[in-house]
Amino acid sequence: MAAPLILTLACADRPGITARVTGFLFERNCNILDAQQFNDRAEAGGTDRFFMRVVFDPDGSTAEGLRADFAGLAGEFAMEWKMAREDRPRRTIILVSKFDHCLVDLLYRWRTGELPIDPVAIVSNHPRDAAIRVDIGDVPFHHIPVTPETKPQAEAAFRALAAETDAELVVLARYMQVFSDEQSAHFAGRCINIHHSFLPGFKGARPYHQAHERGVKIIGATAHFVTADLDEGPIIHQDVERITHADSPADLVRKGRDIERRVLAEAVRLFAQERVLMNGTRTVVFRG
Repeated sequence: MAAPLILTLACADRPGITARVTGFLFERNCNILDAQQFNDRAEAGGTDRFFMRVVFDPDGSTAEGLRADFAGLAGEFAMEWKMAREDRPRRTIILVSKFDHCLVDLLYRWRTGELPIDPVAIVSNHPRDAAIRVDIGDVPFHHIPVTPETKPQAEAAFRALAAETDAELVVLARYMQVFSDEQSAHFAGRCINIHHSFLPGFKGARPYHQAHERGVKIIGATAHFVTADLDEGPIIHQDVERITHADSPADLVRKGRDIERRVLAEAVRLFAQERVLMNGTRTVVFRG
């Protein structure tokens, strides 16, 4: 039996979209296994766009044939859409600097089958011994050093690697280099970053120590798409943890790393399962 397919789509909201999509699948004897939709209504301050995610059994039809047939319907509604196999792991490049806790967690979840990704490369701006303290197995490691003078060449080398490996997703797993505007635009919608998030915000070095000095009561982390605006891209997933007066700066660092790794892993899972759709500066996330 063929693996289920996932159809995701977004378009201007109007009557009849759900009926036409489900009718299309019914006419081809496809069995819907899961369906979610969202109308971002203008009167509620939204974009007046419609979003949908459908998982279905193709009943012997090929993905290529269904895509060709669906293109006409998609064109009628001016849809942004994608149809992908549910069981196909997404080819992923992971970037890391000297903090490897997020990398370790992603590799563990991948190896245990929790994350439907295929790590095709690990990239660091530091040599392997300085960047990684865990066995990465057969995943290829690439050292691409970055300096202010060589940054354009380094970014070009990374784009070439992404093209060579057919990477569908780029994950900045505490990669401590800021993408240029050109690099951010090149990987728009397929590059996820993780950063700490506090109220109030703390920028610069040693953010957890700054948070301790201010006596914060909640720390957190945010996973988002990379854009030219540093740490301000569309948000995919967030989480928080409460802090008390008894927590030292080291405690905040430890707890912060734990939040970062689980928030990033969840964002990667959501992306790999085609659950994240762009909605301007925001995202629609169909959880499951």
